[in-house]
Amino acid sequence: MVDVPATTVLVHSPYLGPASLRPLADALAALGHPTLLLDLRVTVNAAPVHQRIIGVFADAVEDSLVEGELVLVGHSGAGPLLPAFADALETPVAGLVFLDAELPTPGRSWRDDAPAERMAHLKSISREGLMPRWDTWFAPEALSAMVPDVRLLEEIVAEAPEVPLAFLKEPRPTVSWQGPCAYLQLSEVYSAAAAQAGALGWPVRTLDAHHLAAASEPGRVAGALASLLAELSRR
Repeated sequence: MVDVPATTVLVHSPYLGPASLRPLADALAALGHPTLLLDLRVTVNAAPVHQRIIGVFADAVEDSLVEGELVLVGHSGAGPLLPAFADALETPVAGLVFLDAELPTPGRSWRDDAPAERMAHLKSISREGLMPRWDTWFAPEALSAMVPDVRLLEEIVAEAPEVPLAFLKEPRPTVSWQGPCAYLQLSEVYSAAAAQAGALGWPVRTLDAHHLAAASEPGRVAGALASLLAELSRR
């Protein structure tokens, strides 16, 4: 009997789309890792975002007819939802990997732990209850520095949805996860989350890169992620 290798399920940030992770998916596949890249954009256009995104995630994985165990990899804002994603599946999940992401805060919202001025700023730039697209939060030159490939950046920007401000106020699911976890840090912004993951005893890898390195430096990110996947498989 031949063991079926675990499939790596890549989950994009609620503020972006699958284009932000497609180069990483291709690089992982080239390394021999079965990979499933989801498109969850339709779930974030209305509240309650958490409930909608978890339901569509589970349906998408089941509809893919993937076989064997899964490892869920959540980028950025998808990270806190990984335990709930795992809990919603019938397919067994062997581990979770947080990719430059926040860690779960069960029962607490993003707003509960964010600086008050940050929430006030996002509220001030929202219109009709919707936050502006993620790419507009930065100067154009900052994004082009992270993703020099003009066509790829255009695709990433075109996919960015307007997410309801209510998403930041929704309590995150109160779902626990007792299985293996790992952390891959790409940017300095998530150094505290990576340190917290290390303190929890998780395997941690740190790249001197940036938040969108999965798109612009997929080979480097895939190599580090493959190392973590191998470590998780031994736990």
